Amino acid sequence: MKIFIDTAEVGEIREASAMGMVDGVTTNPSLIAKTGRPFREVIAEIVSIVDGPISAEVISLEAEGMKKEARILHQIHRNIVCKIPMTIEGMKAVKTLEQEGIRCNVTLAFSALQGLLAAKAGASFVSPFVGRLDDIGHRGMELAEQLVTIYENYDFRTEIIVASIRHPLHVLESALIGAHIATIPFKVIKQMSQHPLTDKGIQAFLDDWKKAGGSLT
Repeated sequence: MKIFIDTAEVGEIREASAMGMVDGVTTNPSLIAKTGRPFREVIAEIVSIVDGPISAEVISLEAEGMKKEARILHQIHRNIVCKIPMTIEGMKAVKTLEQEGIRCNVTLAFSALQGLLAAKAGASFVSPFVGRLDDIGHRGMELAEQLVTIYENYDFRTEIIVASIRHPLHVLESALIGAHIATIPFKVIKQMSQHPLTDKGIQAFLDDWKKAGGSLT
């Protein structure tokens, strides 16, 4: 399973990349706004760090506007993937853009049928938002499970990006069901590396090392 980092904070991307944890990046207008920096400046720095898919979102709601914005984004760097909303207009845009060789990530997918439409439109990626479904009382991972089954049934090339991840269990479940990608906030990546028994073991080794003289020579 590939791991993307869900952030526009360049410092987080650099640190996660140094850990070998970043196969790609997902951003959105809200994440970009939090940086307080110009959009193009942020995206240019991200693509200089990560050699993988970098999702950047269109703003228009009409297909023609989405296509125009996606073409502009595509010109910034070859790794830019255009995030397109899961709407009828969005699917019109995805069909055309993918035919032009511009990869699309269909975002804000909340049902398996939406995911099916995205795959039929030819999207390179689809992003089921599991955490937001959890927030309203659904089991969000069920959507990801359904999409894995549907895509395997019909050999769709669309890759599933499990998004809106809230905690490490979402990542574990994504891996167990065979999702292609999980896009993860930096704080969750850090949580994945931690375990109290690891900390306890390290401390025990350090204590014993001191007892043994604490020297490699």
